[in-house]
Amino acid sequence: MTEKIGVYVCHCGTNIARTVDCKSVAEYASHLPNVAIARDYQYTCSDPGQEMIRKDIRELGLTRVVVASCSPLMHESTFRRTVSSAGVNPFLFQMANIREQCSWITNDRELATERAKAIVTGAVTRVNYNEPLEVKKVPVNPDVLVVGGGITGIEAALQIADSGRKVWLVEKEPTIGGYMARFDKTFPTLDCAACILTPKMVSVGQHQNIELLSYSDVIGFSGYVGNFTAKIRRRPRYVDEEKCNGCGLCEEKCPLKAPSEFDSGLGKRKAIYRPFPQAVPGTPVIDKEHCLYFTKGACRVCEKFCPKGAIDFEQKERVMEIPVGTAIIATGFDLFDAGKIKEYGYGRLPNVITSLEFERLTHASGPTAGKILMKNGKPPETVAIIHCVGSRDHNYNEYCSRVCCMYSLKTAHLVHEKTEAKVYEFYIDMRAFGKGYEEFYKRLLEEDVAFVRGRVAEITDVAQIPSEKGKLVVVAEDTLLGMVRRIPVDMVVLSVGLQPRNDALDVAHTFSISRSRDGFFLEKHPKLAPVSTAADGIFVAGACQGPKDIPDSVAQGGAAAANVLSLIDRKEVELEPSIAIIDEDACSGCKICPSLCPYHAIEFDEKKQVAVLTAAVCKGCGVCVAACPSGAIEQQNFTNRQLLAEVEAVSA
Repeated sequence: MTEKIGVYVCHCGTNIARTVDCKSVAEYASHLPNVAIARDYQYTCSDPGQEMIRKDIRELGLTRVVVASCSPLMHESTFRRTVSSAGVNPFLFQMANIREQCSWITNDRELATERAKAIVTGAVTRVNYNEPLEVKKVPVNPDVLVVGGGITGIEAALQIADSGRKVWLVEKEPTIGGYMARFDKTFPTLDCAACILTPKMVSVGQHQNIELLSYSDVIGFSGYVGNFTAKIRRRPRYVDEEKCNGCGLCEEKCPLKAPSEFDSGLGKRKAIYRPFPQAVPGTPVIDKEHCLYFTKGACRVCEKFCPKGAIDFEQKERVMEIPVGTAIIATGFDLFDAGKIKEYGYGRLPNVITSLEFERLTHASGPTAGKILMKNGKPPETVAIIHCVGSRDHNYNEYCSRVCCMYSLKTAHLVHEKTEAKVYEFYIDMRAFGKGYEEFYKRLLEEDVAFVRGRVAEITDVAQIPSEKGKLVVVAEDTLLGMVRRIPVDMVVLSVGLQPRNDALDVAHTFSISRSRDGFFLEKHPKLAPVSTAADGIFVAGACQGPKDIPDSVAQGGAAAANVLSLIDRKEVELEPSIAIIDEDACSGCKICPSLCPYHAIEFDEKKQVAVLTAAVCKGCGVCVAACPSGAIEQQNFTNRQLLAEVEAVSA
């Protein structure tokens, strides 16, 4: 049967038509083999444009369709639905990208038009070899895995659980809450961070639809959208969560103290501890590295005084497997290590502290009960706050961490509120981008904070004049005055930036998701799919996807929850059929493809001595096809015949 192809060239407003003569391209396409109709249209993706295609299919008996417009990422699914609704198999449709690959990169109108003709020729030639593929549907397990118990993960878990769905919330620390639990106040409203966060934490701990797995790690994740299996390692607390009533007597009686991670090492905690009083869950954990029983075989005081008999030194690590349909990754961020910038003296000079250490100093439950004190126990008279430590720096992280300007302003306000110290802010640019942020900046101007525009070159304790003796001297270029300034201060707060967690690569491998150049998890599309990933059914939210403040993190947590619920409510999902297929007769058993598959879709059958593909897991990336030395693997909808026909047509 002779194919009847319809070709539709989109103007995309002026995106394409500005440099491409769309009418000329359509006229050219009308003379290509098997083309029954060729039209140009202002906006082919519009309802009238789609109806035009459906009408031509019905009236002209079109069997295949080519649309020359934008990237397939934008509208391939749109036009597949269009042709399908008119009775044509959606995989007998081919999209030609003459926007990103032609009009946007070619200013010469004549050259752009000729290039568009070549691209359309390739698509028309290829569509002749497209095969009608069948979309398979699989059921969706309604249970959801949320990885990360910071404010983003908490928000996502609560949104999903409130809809009546089961949520498994996995947090690697002993308690949920993340960094926000360590903050004193939040900008720009100066709300008490704990007052906002702890009610949500309690809701998570008490929610009937949330299974909280704290002090746990996801060590394996396999399957496909709607049908995943998560392997979770639960580390021993050495305290029975079922028996413990959180009375705190064990902590009170424990004789040994260790540096508190929650207080950034500024305070002490016991060897059996809860990170902070409002921790969820409220069950303490025993630190093996400092517990006298584990280090010296002695003590066991906590066991003796526990009224519930909850202490269990024999607890072992255990691994559990749970089936879920979808997953949300909300693992958060790490703070930049200020010690890497040697000239700032962090870790070497006393009273040079990080912004998080300052948060613990100013917090009412912190090591100084909310008093801002130097190492000598006295309040500072002058404080310098250094912006962009580890951010916007070619030597470290080139990106802006987005939150540093605002939390630096908050730091200045808290210093002003709790001491009589003079505050200097050293900044590059003030980026007050959010709701109420600019107003907060102006408020700080009225609080007599001295703003010095320029990057700090050095922090030193070497005095050049008597007034600098015993002080920390901040050396910086003041770009507004056009001079280098030396400002003596008592305390320096380094506003460290946000960076990917140190285990981000491991998490990416576990969940088969990608990372961007800066190391954060990569979204499917920065504008149209900011919480989706290339792995269907797996979503990212919060600062693990890129630096964010609390409102944006909460919003993304809610967005990821909405995406998950949308999948669950469908009850079944369609699997893309453009996947690899293995010809077992041609397979040489070299075992190359199983090791290369990023989605673990291929296994080696030892009995048959051939590679076997799990179709539901395959994402059609094509790595195995390219690597197979015997040519035993081919990808549906991207066969050699299709690709070679397109390349030859474009080249001609």
